[in-house]
Amino acid sequence: MSSAHKLNSEDYMRVYRQMVRIRVFEDNANQLYLSAKMPGLTHMYSGEEAVAVGICDALQASDKITSTHRGHGHCVAKGAEFKEMFCELLGKADGYCRGKGGSMHIADQAHGNLGANAIVGGSAGIATGAALSAKRLGTKDVTVCFFGDGALGQGLLYEVMNMAALWKLPVIYACENNLYGEYTKVEEMAAGVLTARAAAFGIETHVVDGQDVLAVNQLALELVARARRGEGPFFIQLNTCRYHGHHVGDINREYYRSKAEETLWKTERDPITNFGSWLMVEKIATEDELKAIDKSVRVEAEAAVAYALAASYPDAAEVRMHVYAENAA
Repeated sequence: MSSAHKLNSEDYMRVYRQMVRIRVFEDNANQLYLSAKMPGLTHMYSGEEAVAVGICDALQASDKITSTHRGHGHCVAKGAEFKEMFCELLGKADGYCRGKGGSMHIADQAHGNLGANAIVGGSAGIATGAALSAKRLGTKDVTVCFFGDGALGQGLLYEVMNMAALWKLPVIYACENNLYGEYTKVEEMAAGVLTARAAAFGIETHVVDGQDVLAVNQLALELVARARRGEGPFFIQLNTCRYHGHHVGDINREYYRSKAEETLWKTERDPITNFGSWLMVEKIATEDELKAIDKSVRVEAEAAVAYALAASYPDAAEVRMHVYAENAA
C-alpha cells in the first residue's frame, strides 16, 4: 500500500466505503442474474474497485467520465445511487435512463457520468469531445476516459489521442489492464509496451498498481490538477484484475485462466482487504468499524434491490422517448 497520500481520516473512510459499495453492488447484480430476475448480461467490476474509486475521488462534481461495458464501478464511484442503478439493470422506469440503457449503457449526467458504452473503445470519442468542449468553454473541467486493454485494438482510440495531444485537451485516458481481453491474455493480443502507443503521440504516460487505491488516487490527484492547468492529455495504465469472467455467463474459465491465478489475486491482491488492513495498521479504523461499513452497505443494497424489483416498468407510450434516430420507413 502506497505511503504517500493527500487524504485525511474522513477521506480514507469515504474511499473504503465507496470500494465496498461497488463490490456489494456487483454481488447483488450477479445474484439478480443468477436468479433470472435481470434481463440480458452484465459484466462484473469486482476486483477493480481501487481504479474507479482512486480516480473518481480525485475529480470534482463537474468533471466528466465515460465508461465501458464493465461500468458499474465507475458509475458508483462518480456518485450514483443504488436504487436508480438497480432499477436501470431491471429495465424499470425509475432507472437512470428510465430502464432503456440497462447494465451496459447507464448514464448519470447529474454526477458527470456521460455514460457507459457496450462498444469496445466506443466512449473514447465522447470523452475527448467533452474535453474539447471544456477547453473551448473555459470551464476547467477534466474528463477521464475509462477503457479496457481490449480497446487498444480500436482505431478510434488512436484518432482521438492524436487530436487530444495536438490540442492539449484536459483528458485522462485510463486503461484498465485487467489481464484479459474477453478470453485472451493481453500479451497474446497486444504487441509491445502498452503505454508506448500513447507515447507515440507525445502523451505523457504512467503505470500504476491498480489494486492500491492510495497509489491510484495520488497519481490521479496530480494528473487531474495538471490537466486542469492545461498540461494534458495523459495516459494511465492501471494494472488490475477482474475476479469474474468476461460476463456473468462466463463461469468455467479454466480453459483460459487458472483457478490458482484467480485465488492469488483474491487472497493476496484484493484492493478492499488490503486497504482495510492498512487502515487498521495506521489506526484510522478498527475491524469493527470496517465490519459496520460492510453491514450498512449490504443493508442499503438489499433495500435498493427490493425497491427495484417492485418498481414499475416504463409506460409503452415512452417507446419513442429519448430516441434520436430511427428508421422512417
